[in-house]
Amino acid sequence: YQYPLMFGLILAFCWCSLVCCSRIYMGMHSILDVIAGFLYAILILVVFHPVVDLIDNFNLTYKYAPLIIISLHLALGIFSFTLDTWSTSRGDTAQILGCGAGVACGSHVNYIMGLQLDPPPHTLPLSLSSLTVTVFGKAILRLLIGVIVLLLTKVAMKKATIPLACKIFRIPHDDVRKARQRMEVELPYRYITYGMVGFSLMFIVPCLFHFIGLS
Repeated sequence: YQYPLMFGLILAFCWCSLVCCSRIYMGMHSILDVIAGFLYAILILVVFHPVVDLIDNFNLTYKYAPLIIISLHLALGIFSFTLDTWSTSRGDTAQILGCGAGVACGSHVNYIMGLQLDPPPHTLPLSLSSLTVTVFGKAILRLLIGVIVLLLTKVAMKKATIPLACKIFRIPHDDVRKARQRMEVELPYRYITYGMVGFSLMFIVPCLFHFIGLS
C-alpha cells in the first residue's frame, strides 16, 4: 500500500518503543538488554533483507518446505536452551518459533491451493480505500471473529497438549503450573499451541472470512 513515509516511520518508532519499554517495565530485561536486542535486530535485518524474497519463495513453492520449517523451528527451540532454573524465556522462545512455523505453513498451504495470491506487479503500489461505515463495520467484524477463532484455537490446543505431554513423558499433572515448567511439557505445549494459532491466522480464519463473505 502507498502511505506517507513519515506515517510509517512514526508508527515503527512508536511500536518499537512500546515493545522495548514494556520489557523494562515488566522486569523481563534491563536497559542494556534492550539496547543489545535492538542492535541485534538491525544486524539481522542487514543480513537477511537481501535474501527475504529467496526465503519467501522457498517457503511457498518447495514441496517439503513445511517439513523443513517445522523441523528447523523445533530444533531451535530444543537445542537453544540449557537452563539451571526455570525461566519464561524458554517458553516465550518456543511460542515465537511455533507461531512463525504456523504462519509459514499456512502461507504455503494458501499458495498451493491458489488462495491469497500476491497482486500483479502492475497494480502496485495499492492505494488505501476511503473509510466508509461499511468498510469500518466489516473491519471490526473481521477483527472480532478472527480474535474469537484464535482464542478458541489457543484454548483447545492448550487443553489437549498439556495433558498429552504429561502422559507421554510420565509427568504428574496434578499441579498444571508446575508441570508446565518442565521442558518436556513447556516446549511441545507452547510450540504446538501457537503453531496452530499461526496456522489459523494465515489459513483457517481467511477461509472462514471467504465463506461468510467478509473477504
